[in-house]
Amino acid sequence: MNKPLRRIAIFCALLVLALLARDNWIQYVQASSLQSNDMNRRVSIERYAHPRGNIIVGGKDVTGSVTTPGSDFAYKRTYKNGPMWAPVTGYASQAFGATQLENLDDGILTGNDDRLFFNRTLDMITGKKEEGGRVVTTLNPDAQKAAFTGLGKRKGAVAALDPSTGAILALASTPSYDPSTFAGNSTKDEKAWVKLQKKQDPDEPLLNRALRQTYPPGSTFKVVTAAAALQNGLYEDIDAKTKSPLPWTMPGTTTVLPNEGPLPCKDASLRQALEVSCNTVFGKIGSDLGEDKMLKTAESFGFNSEQFTPVRSNASNFDKNMNPSQTALSAIGQYDTAATPLQMAMVASAVANDGTLMEPYMVDELQAPNLDTIEKHTPKKLSQPLSPENAQKLQSMMQTVINSGTGYTAKIPGVTVGGKTGTAQHGINNEGTPYAWFISYAKTDSGSPVAVAVVVEDGAANRDDISGGGLAAPIAKNVMQAVINSKH
Repeated sequence: MNKPLRRIAIFCALLVLALLARDNWIQYVQASSLQSNDMNRRVSIERYAHPRGNIIVGGKDVTGSVTTPGSDFAYKRTYKNGPMWAPVTGYASQAFGATQLENLDDGILTGNDDRLFFNRTLDMITGKKEEGGRVVTTLNPDAQKAAFTGLGKRKGAVAALDPSTGAILALASTPSYDPSTFAGNSTKDEKAWVKLQKKQDPDEPLLNRALRQTYPPGSTFKVVTAAAALQNGLYEDIDAKTKSPLPWTMPGTTTVLPNEGPLPCKDASLRQALEVSCNTVFGKIGSDLGEDKMLKTAESFGFNSEQFTPVRSNASNFDKNMNPSQTALSAIGQYDTAATPLQMAMVASAVANDGTLMEPYMVDELQAPNLDTIEKHTPKKLSQPLSPENAQKLQSMMQTVINSGTGYTAKIPGVTVGGKTGTAQHGINNEGTPYAWFISYAKTDSGSPVAVAVVVEDGAANRDDISGGGLAAPIAKNVMQAVINSKH
């Protein structure tokens, strides 16, 4: 071969090698990014080419799929009782993406998860129409209905857990929205979406208040402070007098910490102080223990950490680097202390479960389209905020709150109920409408099947009419009753 031909052959070989390298780069290195590129419409068309798998509650679908007329996206998502279940499911929209379980378990629901490869291959061989898998939740439909209808038109949230496993039984947030209204890709869907944005609706119906909104927990946080007092040996006998003067001036200040009225709080026992909700007793406990011990107890209940259920829950807050008076205010759920409803349900749950806090979760099982189990959740211990002995003391205190204290509206005949009310002030100079809180648990002969946290932001109520016992406790009672009845 002469020299010019040899050069041409080498050049052509280099071109072939470059082409092969580029082809392999695109197919194997860039494949994932090209598939997820927003400009790759073929991926989206394939995504909506078959019905999406369903999210299951109590053995029944709460989602579905329908054909989309006049669109190259063949199917779109539908929801049954969409507003009630939106805090659990999230949404899946052809135009606006997906959130919560619809997003986190998208691979199972679309059928594209690698764990479904065998099913996809078998369907291809047999000619069976492709379909997605199922997400089986831990939610109790009766408890969710009780929570959602209990909140009604008021702004607020409910979280309920099974203390023994951490399974989420109810997760309600109001006002809510219907994900079906913007599941498609039409002008109508876009208008429905725009109406739900914060600029158009300041009540933020898209906000999942049960997981993503933190509130000052008010007096419900006194359960955490009582736990800190018991665990650190500050007080051991819940019926013995505490060293709690009245009035009590916060250390380093000339400010007297007030109680809500002329309450019998001077040297009150832990039981009596929780029963009538003495700010002075629990504020002084926080100050006496100090920030480090209070912080350690709060964090053992889950404060200052995000929770993944698998949907992310915002971290609740207990401040660091506080002086004694700030620690005192934090110990009664004021200052910068803030909690999600899920967090306060975790507090009640740990007390009910003899001091063991289980990791909260809402997905029990992932299933293939043929209902084979792909993944099964195993309950996990998160922490041990209380010893069993101290947890039982705190249970006794919380039961007194129900039997003869501020939480009497949550009584359930024949059932042992423990709880704590809270009226959380907020805003500049505490001028904002207070939030009504209630946390509780129920116990039967077979154990403790449910712990609940309820918060109500009732902007329509008169300030004097707002209380955890008046607004929030009846909702918690109905949720607990629904769980107990469903266990029978």
